[in-house]
Amino acid sequence: MTRRQFCLTLLSFAGLATAGCATRVSSDGRRETHFDPRYLAKTEIDRVIDANRAEVVAGLKRIAGKLYRRNPREWKKGGHAGMELAVERLFVRGAVFPELDGRREGAAALFAFRPDYTGDRVLALIAGLLGMVDAAFEHKEDFYLLDDLDEQKLYNCARNVEIAVWKMASTKDGNGQPLLLSNELDPANPNLSFEREFGRIVGLLDFLSRVVADTHGRTVTRFTQSIATAMFLPVGALGSK
Repeated sequence: MTRRQFCLTLLSFAGLATAGCATRVSSDGRRETHFDPRYLAKTEIDRVIDANRAEVVAGLKRIAGKLYRRNPREWKKGGHAGMELAVERLFVRGAVFPELDGRREGAAALFAFRPDYTGDRVLALIAGLLGMVDAAFEHKEDFYLLDDLDEQKLYNCARNVEIAVWKMASTKDGNGQPLLLSNELDPANPNLSFEREFGRIVGLLDFLSRVVADTHGRTVTRFTQSIATAMFLPVGALGSK
């Protein structure tokens, strides 16, 4: 290692150490510095990824609550004492849902739109989307210096969210009614909150896909397909059924 390289290495570690320190003023007016060693291994992009993932998951949780409120029959299928318990069950990390019979990601989400499915359609859809998001973020909640993401997985996940939105709007039961009620298009009482929330999630995933691609000097393969015939794109390991 040359002297210049050694000095640059020291400066890098000094910068990381500074980033890992937080200073606050105590109740008696003294300044206290707290050091968290985890931040030695975190870059600015890692913090962006952390925040992005947290916002995407929080958005899906809001959507789950909205869907259960518009479709109360779905959470009642699980025998829950209330809607909130049904939502919380969905977001327990590592939770297994026997009613999906081993289906994950796209296969689970598609299950929600099968006319013969008698289980909780909100659970199937959100569990499927959560599985895709988890796979896009490499099954991690915190990101550090040596962690890496795949821009294609993030892009595919964003497209899958769009496909899920279309399927909710277009898949009907035998009476011509949507299997899952979402946006309210009544001109007298419109409600497009679902569209806005889903759009925000798509925007976050697309933004991060571009950031990751630019960081590594790579490009994303963009798919052109009719939304009416689109199938969920691969993100992680699709369900086998």
